[in-house]
Order: sequence, then C-alpha cells, then structure tokens
Amino acid sequence: QVQLVESGGGLVQAGGSLGLSCTASKRAFNVYAMGWFRQGPGKEREFVAAIDWAAVTTYYADSVKGRFTLSRDNAKNTVTLQMNNLKPEDTAVYYCAAGPQASRLRYGSDYWGQGTQVTVSS
Repeated sequence: QVQLVESGGGLVQAGGSLGLSCTASKRAFNVYAMGWFRQGPGKEREFVAAIDWAAVTTYYADSVKGRFTLSRDNAKNTVTLQMNNLKPEDTAVYYCAAGPQASRLRYGSDYWGQGTQVTVSS
C-alpha cells in the first residue's frame, strides 16, 4: 500500500515562487522513486520531474528545467518541488507520483496523490 499526500498548492503571481510537498508512507518513500506530474485545463497529464530513491539522479521536463527543483527529505518522508519564476502556463493540478525507477516514472506512475491546484496569474 502506497499513500501520497500533497500540500503547498495555491495562487501566485507570474515570476513568483511556490513549493509543493508530497509526503509518502515511510516504507514507500524508502524504496520508491518519487516525482510530479501536472494537468492543465483541457490538457493531457504531463511529466514534470522525478527523483530516484537515493536522490542521485533527477529528471525534469524541458519546460521546467532551470526553474523547478525536486528534492527529498528522508527525515520527513517528503519530496519537495520548488517552483521558481512561475509562468501562467504552469497553471495546473499537480499530482505526486511514485514508482520503482525514476527513469520509468518519467513515462507514467504506479501510484498517485490526490492532486493540488497551482494557479499562476499574469
């Protein structure tokens, strides 16, 4: 059983920053790669970022490279997506994701959080 709980969504001005957190069950956090997807209005769900279990390798979608940073906090069983220089096109529901390999997680997830809304105003 894997449970993922997201927090940190909200409304932010373009150019601003926002941090999203996802807390996983302890066992799942220790053995699974973690990441984030997002789905904007009228759009298909797309990959955002992923990190392996040891935080050695990270992957980012081209659209967020240089602006978003994904990290793990083992003490809190939490991954954080720090989003900087946000753009209106970043507006979406963001979903925490988990899977056995970060490289595979880029293409889909075995487990999903409930989603948290991020809205970026112009």
